[in-house]
Amino acid sequence: MAATPSSLQRLHLIATGGSIMHNLALALHRRGAQVTGSDDEIFEPAKSRLAKAGLLPAQEGWFPEKITQDLDAVIVGMHARPDNPELLRAQELGLRVYSFPEFIYEASRDKQRIVIGGSHGKTSITSLILHVLRYHGRQFDYAVGAQLEGFDLMVQLTDEAPIIIIEGDEYLSSPIDRRPKFHLYQHHIGVISGISWDHINVFPTEEVYREQFKIFAEMTPKAGVLIYDQDDEQVQLVTVPSSPDVKYIGYGPHEHIIRNGKTFLLTKKDEEVPVQVFGAHNLRNISAAKEVCKQLGIKGKEFYEALSTFKGAARRLELVKEGADSVVYKDFAHAPSKLKATATAFKNQYPERRLVACLELHTFSSLNPAFLPQYAHTFDAPDVAVVYFNPHVLEHKRLPPLPPEAVQQAFQRPDLRVFTDSQELAAFLHAQPWHNANLLMMSSGTFDGLDLHQLATVVTT
Repeated sequence: MAATPSSLQRLHLIATGGSIMHNLALALHRRGAQVTGSDDEIFEPAKSRLAKAGLLPAQEGWFPEKITQDLDAVIVGMHARPDNPELLRAQELGLRVYSFPEFIYEASRDKQRIVIGGSHGKTSITSLILHVLRYHGRQFDYAVGAQLEGFDLMVQLTDEAPIIIIEGDEYLSSPIDRRPKFHLYQHHIGVISGISWDHINVFPTEEVYREQFKIFAEMTPKAGVLIYDQDDEQVQLVTVPSSPDVKYIGYGPHEHIIRNGKTFLLTKKDEEVPVQVFGAHNLRNISAAKEVCKQLGIKGKEFYEALSTFKGAARRLELVKEGADSVVYKDFAHAPSKLKATATAFKNQYPERRLVACLELHTFSSLNPAFLPQYAHTFDAPDVAVVYFNPHVLEHKRLPPLPPEAVQQAFQRPDLRVFTDSQELAAFLHAQPWHNANLLMMSSGTFDGLDLHQLATVVTT
């Protein structure tokens, strides 16, 4: 029998401290389920959020005795290892063990599933869709990889909602299931926003990585819809219309104009719609979201009305502080394609201002010498380009030492500044002339705790 949020009442989450896993724990708790969990390390904000709901484990670590026969299911997160003692105990007892995507699928079997895939843009597209649907009072469930403004959780599962919007990550499903997450959701409407090789530790070649999106595209069912970036060369290789029973919809950047640092969309009726996001990549994200919303019965006028109040997903080109002649933004960008798109968009939005942009190399791929050449000329747009990485992260990821000269060479930018000490980076940024200049900070990390708000005050004052 299919699992529904209400039919599974006793659930245990292994690796409950993860970003998406602790949100799932909170969502299930909200539904009335009895939720327990374990993890060997739990950081903020997960720690406080779990504690507030009474779901924080009494001790960090793994405790096989928590796994008992009366559990309805166990959900295992990617942070756990295949030999996790709680996982082994669950398998020994013959309990139902789900990965996150397996559970989301089981809980949404009776819903229309809309899955947003792609190397970049998927969080923004998903959040755009959620914003529009909520603005118009539609019922929906969701699973998204970032905290969104106006949504207190990243996951919502109900019995009532007829549809679910899912951000379709291509990374592995669990420590014991090496299928990409977005293969497990079995979409009715699928989106591929772009393909740019990533996760080198899992997909060793560009071809292997691209194949995962081909599989996703071919999983589109009869009467299903596949929406894709028609200008992306890698996407074109995997979205060749192969089924007469599938609707294929290509999209490009939305028509627009930029006036005094503000972006306005141009509609078919020659109307100008002001939006609070900018950049060619976001204009593509808007087009993708518009096509999805159209399939869900949201007309163009309704879409634009909702869009004008959309501020963007957290940490996706997010405004930190604005002054008279300077702004500070932060962005989640770290992959080469994201870096290039964000830096170029920012420079194009404020062409008269000097742009200082900083990238933190933080992921396995970005710190891997075999992958670094992918960054060649992706950081050419800023007037001052800075790269930071912490050598201790290399040790933690069991990667070889990375000489700063190798980073500079990989980026193919002779004037690139490379820092390995966050205090030296902060001093360099504080010393920059900030009159008529902008700052862009890009990372999936935190620049080792650099006080961005304090820095932003210096920049904008």
